[in-house]
Amino acid sequence: MHKVPIGPNTDPPTLVGFPVYTSVRVARLDHSLAKGEHHKSQLAAHAQSAQQRAAELAATRQKAQAYVAHINGRRDKEMERLKTEWETRNKHLWDHIEGVIRGEEEKVRVKQEEERKRREEEERLRREVEERKRKEEEKRRQEEEERRKEKEREEEEERKLTEAAEARKEKEAAEAGQRKQLGFSSASEDWQRARENLKWLKTGPMKIVKETKELRSLWSAGRRAITPKVGQLTNDPESINRITRQLIDVVCGKPQHPEPVYFALLSSLAKAILLQAETEVTAEKRSAGPLAQVTANLLSELDSFAEAFWAKLCQRTGGWPIPIVVPPTDWDSTPFSEEERRKALGYRKDEGLSDYTTRVTGIMRVYFHILFAEVGSPLEPVFRLPRMWTYFARMLGEPMLLHSAVGPSVLHGTSVHILFGMVTLINELWYVAALDIGGVRARQIWGKQWVKLLAQLYEAATAGLGGKPGRLLGGDSSEGIAARVRVQLAIERIMAQ
Repeated sequence: MHKVPIGPNTDPPTLVGFPVYTSVRVARLDHSLAKGEHHKSQLAAHAQSAQQRAAELAATRQKAQAYVAHINGRRDKEMERLKTEWETRNKHLWDHIEGVIRGEEEKVRVKQEEERKRREEEERLRREVEERKRKEEEKRRQEEEERRKEKEREEEEERKLTEAAEARKEKEAAEAGQRKQLGFSSASEDWQRARENLKWLKTGPMKIVKETKELRSLWSAGRRAITPKVGQLTNDPESINRITRQLIDVVCGKPQHPEPVYFALLSSLAKAILLQAETEVTAEKRSAGPLAQVTANLLSELDSFAEAFWAKLCQRTGGWPIPIVVPPTDWDSTPFSEEERRKALGYRKDEGLSDYTTRVTGIMRVYFHILFAEVGSPLEPVFRLPRMWTYFARMLGEPMLLHSAVGPSVLHGTSVHILFGMVTLINELWYVAALDIGGVRARQIWGKQWVKLLAQLYEAATAGLGGKPGRLLGGDSSEGIAARVRVQLAIERIMAQ
């Protein structure tokens, strides 16, 4: 259909039979109105749609913003977590690294410390080795020097001992005839007789008895009976006589013992008496009197007891009962070993000089009491009263026994304190022998001769041997000084009576 253009300046077309202009115009108006309405509705719809879209967009934006905020929150949290984890991991990593570094540094430090200690230890060991070598060298040098001096001392002492022995032999040889006429023996002969009898007792009767069962039973029974009887002794004549008879009966036996048992019991009896002297007399000096009286009675009654007792006496005290410096060889010229020499000197195993002095003094106290004991029949010369004079003469005639280092060297080494101790023992024997026991009686018997002898002794105790101040009797030790003072006081007491 052909459309007629319609404009604002164009009249609406007219149809046949209608007023063209009005219809068209209405139509146009309607159309325009419809179109306007439509346009308005479209605008409203558009506005509503735009508003809706704006609302939706706003909601979407809000949701997006919320989501973004949520995502940002999660992201921040994740970042915080990751940051924390990273920091933790980083810290652990650095801690590990630092730990490894510290460990390596510690290893290096430890290694350096070990190296330092190793070097210090090596240095210490080196110094110790050097110090030890120096000390060993010094010790070796000192030992060599001491050995040299010791050898010189020994040679000197051996020379003095040889000279003294030769002098004694010459003196004994020169006096042999006179001694034979008087029935006296020399110091060497007394020592030889004691050692020879001791060996005979050990290798003869004692060996036989110990190897024979029947004899050993008899000897054991007798020995068990001897010891308690010696210990029961008291200081009254009845007890002394009763103990004497009981001991004689035990030794002789009923019926009479075989000879080996008899001699073995003599040896055991002598040993029991000496042990009693070592213990009881040391503790109580007055017990020496009754013990010496019983011993003197037995010496006068029992055959061969004098030889057995003398042998055991010298065995337990060395050369002091004679007196004599113990020679370097035995009676049969057999050289003493160090242990044998010590044994021959009367030392017990591990016994010190102080104990030795105390023990020997107790025995010698009994011995000197025997010299003054009263018995019915004469005893052997070594147990008679004149032996007192012989003892003093020999002692004063042997300077080595009084001051020389030979005495202590053959006893217990060569140190000075032993020399002083040895001289202290000599002082004790002087005091026990001459002054405490028989000094007054000896003066009554020998008169002026005894006074001369005491004068010599007093000079040795006050001015020195031979008038030499450096050779005082007893030396400079406290023990020697105390013993020397006792000697002086005892001599003054004797001379005052």
